[in-house]
Amino acid sequence: MAIAIIHGLFPHEHFLKGVDGNCDNKRSRIWLFITAITLHNFPEGMAVGVSFGSGNVNDGIATALGIGLQNMPEGLVVALSLVAQNYRVGYALWISLLTGLVEPIGGLFGVGVVSVAQGILPWAMGFAAGAMLFVICDEILPESQKAGIERDGTIGTILGFVVMMFLDIALS
Repeated sequence: MAIAIIHGLFPHEHFLKGVDGNCDNKRSRIWLFITAITLHNFPEGMAVGVSFGSGNVNDGIATALGIGLQNMPEGLVVALSLVAQNYRVGYALWISLLTGLVEPIGGLFGVGVVSVAQGILPWAMGFAAGAMLFVICDEILPESQKAGIERDGTIGTILGFVVMMFLDIALS
């Protein structure tokens, strides 16, 4: 529910539907996208920190590997969006790197939180999982339906799930 409220309050852009909220020019929309990527990297880092901080190194490795794998195309998209707006390649790569450097900060925070907040940990992890499901169901899958690539979106979702389950089983 919290994510649905945040979704309604902040401007964002869909690939096919276009701008949702108040964001007028193309350059500001790129920076809004980069800000969103950066902000979502913090809880990803927290998830890695919590996984390691809970004492199970295998869970930490699986979580870090899973998040790291999906961060590579994310960083590429950030850099490509800046290059498409005529920013220098070096600058685009630097900004892409900075968006990812938020994760270690989140990781340190996650390690600290897990030691003092064991009781709320399942609730926090549930919130994070729910937020990601909201984004997938509300943003990504509908976009794939409109583009006529619904099968690709569904297969991508299933493959992502299978990879994460494989990592969970192989590393635990």
